[in-house]
Amino acid sequence: KSTKPKFEIESGDMAIDRAGLVDALVDMGATGAADEVIKLPASGYKLLVLTGLGDKSSSGIYSHESLRRASGAAARSLHGQVNATFSLPYDSLEGIAAIAEGALLGAYTFDEFRGSSKAERKPALKSIEIFTVKAKNKEVAALLRRAEIIAEQTHLTRDLVNTPPSHLTPDSFAQRLKKIALASGLKVEILNQTQLKAKGYGGIIGVGQGSANPPRLLHISYSPKGRTNKKTKRYAFVGKGITFDTGGLALKPAQGMEAMKSDMSGAAAVTAAVIAIAKLKLNVAIDAWAPLAENMVSDKATRPSDIITIYGGKTVEVLNPDAEGRLILADALVRAAEVGKKFGGLDGIVDVATLTGAQVVALGTRTSAVMTNNEKFREVFLDATKRSGEQFWPMPLPEELRPSLDSPVADLANIGDRMGGMLVAGIFLKEFVSPELPW
Repeated sequence: KSTKPKFEIESGDMAIDRAGLVDALVDMGATGAADEVIKLPASGYKLLVLTGLGDKSSSGIYSHESLRRASGAAARSLHGQVNATFSLPYDSLEGIAAIAEGALLGAYTFDEFRGSSKAERKPALKSIEIFTVKAKNKEVAALLRRAEIIAEQTHLTRDLVNTPPSHLTPDSFAQRLKKIALASGLKVEILNQTQLKAKGYGGIIGVGQGSANPPRLLHISYSPKGRTNKKTKRYAFVGKGITFDTGGLALKPAQGMEAMKSDMSGAAAVTAAVIAIAKLKLNVAIDAWAPLAENMVSDKATRPSDIITIYGGKTVEVLNPDAEGRLILADALVRAAEVGKKFGGLDGIVDVATLTGAQVVALGTRTSAVMTNNEKFREVFLDATKRSGEQFWPMPLPEELRPSLDSPVADLANIGDRMGGMLVAGIFLKEFVSPELPW
């Protein structure tokens, strides 16, 4: 027996023939699955776009991530159009914000380096309107502004990740973010190669010394104006900033190496995040740290068996120069905690990194791993990821893997057991965070 699919057409007071639409969708074999997009002509409109929302949540509503994903799919399908009005079924004011955020994130293109082919590319939407009876609600206006800021800084992160290493070196990254951060009223400090050597940042220097583009350490700090007191939460964000990773003397295979321009995405994420936090004027103090280096092949590059001294004094035997991200992160983690102590200590420290390919083997390309020394802090973080629509999964840090990082000549080695490589990388970083500091 054939049954007619049930479709929910959200149009508010927009003049749309719902019954006719349902009949058309049935004839076209539409399912309403997530990411499904169907374009139809409609009387009074240039184009009508229907976007699938997938299944409702267990509570009988569409999750904010479903709304975000659906509006994003619709926006991507509208490249080449100038403006569009979005109307999706929301259950709360936050749902309106999710629709706006998805639409804005979907309206993204990167064509900075296109020449003659640029004119052939379809540009993203220039104007996005959210259709809602709550339009005059002041809280909605604030939520839409938040969505704009989040999307703006996500676009910045994407731009940085997409920029080729010919145009994004440690210094150009630092200078670009400095300009944006200063314009947002933030404090900025950049340490150059000479300063890094003098102050003992052995991880950053060791990784970057093989490149003609010298390393940098970028520090961007935000404190809420006039509201900072002993009760103000203070966190440090640390992001891996390898602007290109050849693997060093442990040279990577040629196939796929072009993707290593994205090895600085952690640094892009944390610096864009602190700028967003400043624009949102959140009542929290944030220090964002971006250790920046190129991991290149040369006669000056770090060799397997070389020993480096991380900021703070711990020594590391570099058995694999391609396990470099953890070395620059170690420097920054120690320094971030040190600076935090000047303000009475940190409430937590979060590092973000394309840490190791072993993570992708374990969890795939859409789910990130969470490793921590504090279960309560992990739950707070995971709750935030669920509310923001990010996919994260908690992973353990087994004590029995720690001995594999022992070195006969240094405090520890930069690699250990190959099996469980992601966990070993996390255990390595844990060595540079005091147990009482939530990480």
